[in-house]
Amino acid sequence: MRLEPLYRVRFHYPEGWGIKLEGGWEQYFFSVEGHCEGSITGRLHGANFPRRRTGDGPFCPDFRAVIETDDGATIMMESHGYGRSYPADRRQIVGSVLHLSDSERYRRLNDVVCVCVGEVRAPTAPDGEPELVMDVAELIWERIAD
Repeated sequence: MRLEPLYRVRFHYPEGWGIKLEGGWEQYFFSVEGHCEGSITGRLHGANFPRRRTGDGPFCPDFRAVIETDDGATIMMESHGYGRSYPADRRQIVGSVLHLSDSERYRRLNDVVCVCVGEVRAPTAPDGEPELVMDVAELIWERIAD
């Protein structure tokens, strides 16, 4: 197998809510706004519904979004994985990403598995919000050697 870079997405959470659950668990809901650059370019709109097992543990994202591409197509995406709580200034993101589109240009992504790595970057201003950056790459199947 190998990885083929597909796009970078930068986004933020304009609004968010959270509740505490039994056993130290936490549930959140964040609206998502951002943009993609690379093989896919366009605006990103979505939501993240992550759960956190403990106050200092990883987030488990349930990320759903729509990419409005610059060439007029619509791509739906979903991502799952871990938002790690370290390091404090650039917390790590690792996960899987799936896409769906009815556009001829992007329809090939409908059965492609992608992976992502990223960072939750600490705000630069005291009252600022963090920026999230993820690189998404296509996981390319290759024959397994005997």
